[in-house]
Amino acid sequence: MRLGLFTAILTVSIAMNGFSQPANKGSIGERSRVKIGLNFYSFNSPLQSGELTVFDVIDYAASIDMECVDITGYYFPSYPQAPDDEYIYEVKRCAFRNAIDISGTGVRNDFTKPDAAEREKEIRLVKDWIVTGAKLGANTIRIFSGPDTPAGYTWDETAKWVAEATDECAEFGKQYGVIVAIQNHNDFLKTAGDVNKFLSLCKSDNVGLMLDIGCFRTSDPYIEIEQVIHHAITWQIKETVFIHGTETKTDIKKLMELIQRNNYRGYLPIEILGKGNEKERLKTFFNDLKKEVIPVNIL
Repeated sequence: MRLGLFTAILTVSIAMNGFSQPANKGSIGERSRVKIGLNFYSFNSPLQSGELTVFDVIDYAASIDMECVDITGYYFPSYPQAPDDEYIYEVKRCAFRNAIDISGTGVRNDFTKPDAAEREKEIRLVKDWIVTGAKLGANTIRIFSGPDTPAGYTWDETAKWVAEATDECAEFGKQYGVIVAIQNHNDFLKTAGDVNKFLSLCKSDNVGLMLDIGCFRTSDPYIEIEQVIHHAITWQIKETVFIHGTETKTDIKKLMELIQRNNYRGYLPIEILGKGNEKERLKTFFNDLKKEVIPVNIL
């Protein structure tokens, strides 16, 4: 009953806003409203080494007043297998005690594999983690398209089967209230043009974009961000972007003006890359980002 109501509300909302994908955007004239948080990949090295646990990272995010966490699936001890319910619910309780939203989870899948049987294994992985995400209370699951166009095939041929796999996962996600967020990762999806063309092939209204600002690398990333922002349902906000292939410090003011001018409403997880001083770098970047958030009008 509840799942049916969720699906109906989501469908009506999308229809009213005119989007084929469930982009997070307020009504015309409304201000953007965001919650800034943490993507767990920021602590990849200490999480992989066992220096930090999932619980430690949630505690830290709360200690600096972040509002959400995106808990990448790799950091659950059982990955790629889904964790058992006892572990899932302990993570959920930890987030609840810290007043932290679990905005999403994610997997390392590859839908560009030419062999249909191999793709089916990747689809099964995503579906298993959709169920995990629902148990966590996550809104999205981040997936990849795949590394690149496989030898002997065209981009269009590959995009067709990647879109079919994405749609299958998205329709499965509807049953659990979890939206599939495909990430532009400088892989099969390299440019804003790739993203828009690919999402036009997806038939499900339960697919959106995890907009990774650091993975548009061939031109002006701010222009490309604006070209795809209507698909964004979550983000990876990074310390640097690539302007015509050159790594450059992110212009936080320019980025936040773009996000808010386009009326985005939703989560903005930060992903700090590289080793060393993760906590201090994250805290500094988070505070700089917060300074540029325009308060929502209070009626």
